[in-house]
Amino acid sequence: MDKKNQISVWYFVGTFVILLLLQDLFDARHTETLAYSDFKQVLRAGQLESVELRDGMATGAIKMEGLEAILPREKLEKLAKSSGEHRFVTVLVDDPGLVAEMDQAKVRYTAVAQNKWLSAILSWIAPAAVFFLIWMFLMKRMGGAAHGGLLEIGKSKAKVYMQTETGVSFKDVAGIDEAKEELMEVVDFLKTPDRYKRLGGKIPKGVLIVGAPGTGKTLLAKAVAGEAGVPFMSLSGSEFVEMFVGVGAARVRDLFDQAAKQAPCIVFIDELDALGKSRGLNVMGGGHDEREQTLNQLLVEMDGFDTNTGVIILAATNRPEILDPALLRPGRFDRQIALDRPDLKGRLQILQVHTKKVTLSPKVDLESVAARTPGFAGADLGNLVNEATLRAAKRGKKSVEMVDFEDALDRIVAGLEKKNRVMNPKEKQFVAVHEAGHALVAEHRENVDRVAKVSIIPRGVAALGYTQQQPTEDRYLLRRTEILDRIDVLLAGRVAEELVFRDVSTGAENDLQRATEMARHMVTHYGMSEKLGLATYDAQPMPMFLGGPVMPEQRNCSERTAEMIDTEVAELLAQSKERVRDTLTRNREDLDALARLLLEEEVVDRPMLDRLLRRSDEAQAAPSSAQPAEVES
Repeated sequence: MDKKNQISVWYFVGTFVILLLLQDLFDARHTETLAYSDFKQVLRAGQLESVELRDGMATGAIKMEGLEAILPREKLEKLAKSSGEHRFVTVLVDDPGLVAEMDQAKVRYTAVAQNKWLSAILSWIAPAAVFFLIWMFLMKRMGGAAHGGLLEIGKSKAKVYMQTETGVSFKDVAGIDEAKEELMEVVDFLKTPDRYKRLGGKIPKGVLIVGAPGTGKTLLAKAVAGEAGVPFMSLSGSEFVEMFVGVGAARVRDLFDQAAKQAPCIVFIDELDALGKSRGLNVMGGGHDEREQTLNQLLVEMDGFDTNTGVIILAATNRPEILDPALLRPGRFDRQIALDRPDLKGRLQILQVHTKKVTLSPKVDLESVAARTPGFAGADLGNLVNEATLRAAKRGKKSVEMVDFEDALDRIVAGLEKKNRVMNPKEKQFVAVHEAGHALVAEHRENVDRVAKVSIIPRGVAALGYTQQQPTEDRYLLRRTEILDRIDVLLAGRVAEELVFRDVSTGAENDLQRATEMARHMVTHYGMSEKLGLATYDAQPMPMFLGGPVMPEQRNCSERTAEMIDTEVAELLAQSKERVRDTLTRNREDLDALARLLLEEEVVDRPMLDRLLRRSDEAQAAPSSAQPAEVES
């Protein structure tokens, strides 16, 4: 129900209330209620001036003289306080002789017919008004609050923004320069279309933005709206399909009709995969005809859309592999812009954008923060800055310091710090030796990232400790020696436990899984096995059968080859274990010293690790008879 209808309903209700009040006002003369017995006594005493009879009630005026012996004192006082005529009212009983008694007392009496028109009207109109209000409420709920009725359910729910309403421009987008340049061309198409038409070119119909969650797809679309200076119609793919059949197709038609009227403009459809999923994926799944009809209507509208009307369709999705091929062909979405996770330079630019309104300490090194966040998307970096700001505010600081960023990074990567989780001394020694093994082997491998921090404070769900490494640069290729060094670091924790305690724990489960996966990929994906050669043996998932669950992976090799793969993976892990054992045996003093330091401090940062290794080198250079102190087993 819109505002105009609400005002009309309130006018309707208010009119009847006023009529009722006026009726009561006309009859609002002061009266005093008398018992019927008192009324008969006053009548027999001849103290009545006049009587009006209406609908079982008698009203009239009383002479006050001589009533002291008839009426109680309270009644007399109330009648005396009234101004003008001293009026009364009483309820009549079945008394056939009343008229004769009034004739005998010479009282002037009249009978008044009751005016029932208002009550009759209310008895008919009031129920109708109640049903009307209920009907309007139900239509509002069924039709949606945005459009207010069932008749408008087929209307598009697109929100129209103008240039100044988005509050985002290309200056607010960082780390995705190539994608920004592509969309700047789209803005130029809309601003100067004649520049491209004079050579016979056609403005692209649609631009599909593809990228992982958090890479800035929606932000980029808002920036286009802020720069283009044309109407920007935004809606989600899930807003097309409702519970009623045909609503999705009707909304698609209405959307393109609105876009044609507001041309030049941009139509942005977020989460396109909710609408454009490939047809026929769910053969046995019922209830998908409506979605497919909506998709068919979208294909028809885009195919028949005039390319020179100045309307461009922007869409965003993080699942391009499930989109219908007909939606991706040239002529519909002419351009596809892929957003990858930012590199080191891009992360630095994104951090600079997110920290514009944040009070930073002069000692904060955003380059170091960017280097320690490989694989972070734009949304992840924004969350990192916000977490650091909240931690600084919680601690009462005047500015955000580097330690706040480090704590926020630990919180995001490793999980929430479990301060109340108390480990017994034996478990704590196992965790300290385990993490010391990771850190020490990482320091003795040339092709791995440097250790930034080692901790034995429990975090997250199952992490009892962690070793944090800081990449020096973004890597897009890995050599065989680099993969082997990374496997060595992963196995170092388990080997250190075995070397020190002659026993092992369950804490290396995740390390063993990752090391096995890397070794298997070396053999089956990368062709890095001399025995198996350059062939790849990727396990392909079996196709779904009649819409059922995905079947287990099926190997595309023989049983003999599969056995060779398993043997080769086991040999790679065994060789890595021997290399790690040799490294830790030769540096046993450093392993024990680092484990003791972790038990004392719980967290060892890079400067503390450098000092420990430097003292160890100096001690080895100087002859000493001191024996190394081992961690208690």
